[in-house]
Amino acid sequence: QVQLVESGGGLVQAGGSLRLSCAASGRTFSSLTMGWFRQVPGKEREFVAGISRIGGRTIHADSVRGRFTISRDNAKNMGYLQMNTLKPEDTAVYYCAADDDGGTWSIPRRSDEYDYWGQGTQVTVSS
Repeated sequence: QVQLVESGGGLVQAGGSLRLSCAASGRTFSSLTMGWFRQVPGKEREFVAGISRIGGRTIHADSVRGRFTISRDNAKNMGYLQMNTLKPEDTAVYYCAADDDGGTWSIPRRSDEYDYWGQGTQVTVSS
C-alpha cells in the first residue's frame, strides 16, 4: 500500500508562487508514476501534470504549461509541483496521485488510471 501526503498549499495573491510537496511511503518510489490533479466544487478532477518513474519525462496541462513545473526526488521519496504566476482560476484542492502499474515512461492523464491518492491541499489565489 502506498501513502501520499501533500503539503504546501495556502493563500497567495495573483502572480505569486507556491510549491506543493508530496511525501510518499509504502513502496519503492521509483516504481511509481506520479501525477498532480486539482478539483473545484461541482467539477471533475482535472489533470495538472505528471512525471514518469525516473523523472525523465513530464507532461503539463495546457492551462498550466509554462507556469507550473512537476519534479521528483526519488532518493527522498518526494514529489513536487512548483506553481508560479498563479491566477485566481488556479484556486482548487490539489491532489497528489501515484500509478503503480504503468510503463516506465507512461504518464496517465485520467484520474481513474491512478491507484493511490493523497488527502489534498487547498490552494487559494486571490485577485
